[in-house]
Amino acid sequence: MTRLLIQLFGGVLASGLHAVGVPADKAAEQSAAILASYSLEIMVVCGLIAFFAVVRMSLSVERPNPAQHVAEIIHEIIGNQAEQVIGHGYERFQAYVTCIFLFVLVNNLSGLIPGITAPTTSIMVTLGLAVPTFLYYNYHGIREQGLVGYIKHFAGPVWWMAPLIFPIEIVSHLARVMSLSVRLYANMFAGDLVTLVFFSLIPIGIPVIFLGFHIFVSGLQAFVFMLLTMIYLSLAVAHEH
Repeated sequence: MTRLLIQLFGGVLASGLHAVGVPADKAAEQSAAILASYSLEIMVVCGLIAFFAVVRMSLSVERPNPAQHVAEIIHEIIGNQAEQVIGHGYERFQAYVTCIFLFVLVNNLSGLIPGITAPTTSIMVTLGLAVPTFLYYNYHGIREQGLVGYIKHFAGPVWWMAPLIFPIEIVSHLARVMSLSVRLYANMFAGDLVTLVFFSLIPIGIPVIFLGFHIFVSGLQAFVFMLLTMIYLSLAVAHEH
């Protein structure tokens, strides 16, 4: 799949990178890395769709299969967390936060496969997750509060401090994109690098510890990304009393 994407889009992407100042040799290398991550993301999406399609087609109250058990556990855990963080009406957001969690988790864990670099070790991939999340919670904030009501959130509770609070809040919201993307990228990149270094130095025994650490970090970062998404949603749709 990666070779196919490189054949179809590699030249165009490399030309675009070169046009913005990336040297020609680096542009070809970076375009190949981007398309490799993209192909793996497509496989992850297809795998998740296939999993839930199997669950949907084999739903059973009397004799649930293992896939259904896994899906129910995921649904219950994330639903309970969303109810605690978002509160009333959390159900309409559960699908998105569940997709975010699973997509980030599986992409993180893909780095455990020899010869594969986790897509989330690329800042472009994590930024591609942060931007839709930013647009999603702002969209629901406007939908819930109305445009004027949502903008009032940025002005603060004291009207005479609004000229000071408003630009600070705008910068704070924009910084969330960087916070979501850089946190995930930095942690996964560091985890992959540490694992690779110890595999190179001591290929037997010791790397198993770091593989376990990588699994822990992968799950933790997926959970943190999901939790921050829930927090931003709760703040966006909350009504002042």
